[in-house]
Amino acid sequence: MGESGQSKYVIGVDYGTNSVRAVVVRVGDGQELANAVFDYPSGEAGILLDPSDPHLARQNPSDYLDGFCGCVSEGLKQAQQADTGFSADHVIGIGVDTTGSTPLPVDRTGRPVAMNPKFKDTLAAHAWLWKDHTAHAEASEITETAKRLRPEYLGKCGGVYSSEWFWSKILHCRRSAPAVFEAAYSWVELADFVPAWLTGCTDPTKMVRGICPAGHKAMYNTQWGGLPDKEFLAELDPALADLRDRLYDKAITADKPAGPLTGKIAAKVGLRPGIPVAAGTFDAHAGGVGAGIQPGILVKIIGTSTCDMMVAPMDGNLPDVPGLCGIVPGSILPGYLGLEAGQSAVGDIFNWFVKQLFAGRYANEAEAHAALSVQATKLKAGESGLVALDWNNGNRTILVDPRLTGMLIGQTLHTTAAEIYRALIEATAYGALTIINRFEEYGVKVEEVINCGGIAEKNPLAMQIYADVICRPMKISRSGQTCALGAAIYAAVAAGPEAGGYTDVLSAQKKMTGTKEHVYRPDPKQHKIYRRLYSIYKALHDTFGTRQQQDGLFDVMKELIAIREQTRKSQGTSI
Repeated sequence: MGESGQSKYVIGVDYGTNSVRAVVVRVGDGQELANAVFDYPSGEAGILLDPSDPHLARQNPSDYLDGFCGCVSEGLKQAQQADTGFSADHVIGIGVDTTGSTPLPVDRTGRPVAMNPKFKDTLAAHAWLWKDHTAHAEASEITETAKRLRPEYLGKCGGVYSSEWFWSKILHCRRSAPAVFEAAYSWVELADFVPAWLTGCTDPTKMVRGICPAGHKAMYNTQWGGLPDKEFLAELDPALADLRDRLYDKAITADKPAGPLTGKIAAKVGLRPGIPVAAGTFDAHAGGVGAGIQPGILVKIIGTSTCDMMVAPMDGNLPDVPGLCGIVPGSILPGYLGLEAGQSAVGDIFNWFVKQLFAGRYANEAEAHAALSVQATKLKAGESGLVALDWNNGNRTILVDPRLTGMLIGQTLHTTAAEIYRALIEATAYGALTIINRFEEYGVKVEEVINCGGIAEKNPLAMQIYADVICRPMKISRSGQTCALGAAIYAAVAAGPEAGGYTDVLSAQKKMTGTKEHVYRPDPKQHKIYRRLYSIYKALHDTFGTRQQQDGLFDVMKELIAIREQTRKSQGTSI
């Protein structure tokens, strides 16, 4: 880091599901001077929906552009108010992270097809948000074709291609909205689109592409020359083989610059033109960096869904891990393999219960969550006699099946709302433990867990349950905006030590990241009960989630009652 590092700043821009935020971060110590948020104005909470298809989720790309200008301009104002010594001239770089896979169809100039007046009301012309599952049939077809022709493709993405990912969505567009597909010269991940727009290099054949979206969602790997080959793509649809020529051959890590900020955008937001914009990445991967990820550290980004991130040495000894969302060199820490797993819904499950089944009892949803949490905290493991499956939005890891659904078993005429609420939280903890077990089954040891995101920040009940179920201390990232901080760290490295930044991500993390003082520690008595409950969860998980031969579930309900009765008797509670 340069000697003047204490007076230099970077901006991390984090594109989420419902909003985009900008943090202004001091390079020398990671202090955040500003945190500005721009809510997407289009659709429902920023999401374009189709009432006839619950799997559909799109976004207006204009919101991304307006959002950048709005939150960065406001962030610079906040930074000036927080520190009168701050100057926008001291900002040395910008980093960008986004949701993913969120691909956009674009024209020859890189302009989103949705910005063409002819297609402004066509949902397929807009950005295909990460949580769009309309391409589940195409995902299955890609999986089966790869098993037959290119099994090595699946080995690096967990054995199953997902409906959330790049090629599934493009193939579904080809079949369901051919006019949009024909109007699109190419397709661009949101993580690549924003840096391209900021740097003025929007030509789809020339814009910089990030290794994170390419490797985790588009089957990119240098072992087979980049993207899937044309023969494989033609087997799916000849139009995909033709599209490959209009995509890219090279992808880079997020600590490298995508290019300099254009004068036009710099003037709009109040920054110096020419400062480096780092290559784009996904929010969870940036969150791993912002939380201080290292070998042996699992970073859990817990919000509406989760992403579980780990890194491993690139020594060639790591086998392909079934169910992971990708094993990609350099996708989190340059020089290490980036490993991604996750759950398709966590906070969304709790919100579903409150909104759909508990609405009207309190003034607002926040009060309902608070009241249920107070009541659920008084319960002990096993006291409710309930076990749930956390598949209300499908399963991302380890089953990779978007058509799985949630389940609640053990309810009686005396079951309370708080008991169900706690069982739903416990279910997500069981899902988290299943992911950890899969990592360790294939030799990736989880020595430490650092959590970040809205649930980690605001839900002590969930964090304690996670500690008790997983039987590991739950640490919380120091930053409340860990993904944006990670993007800012990439920016500090892209700027380099000559500008006051850093030579590498690990050096930047040592100065700019940390964890909070409070740690949630497991209760051995609670964990002992959760071990029994987890065995029931795992039986349900394997029976409904796999095709393997299973023993019958005759004893499940009886075992839940036995656990419930033992727990209540141990507390002197009448049954």
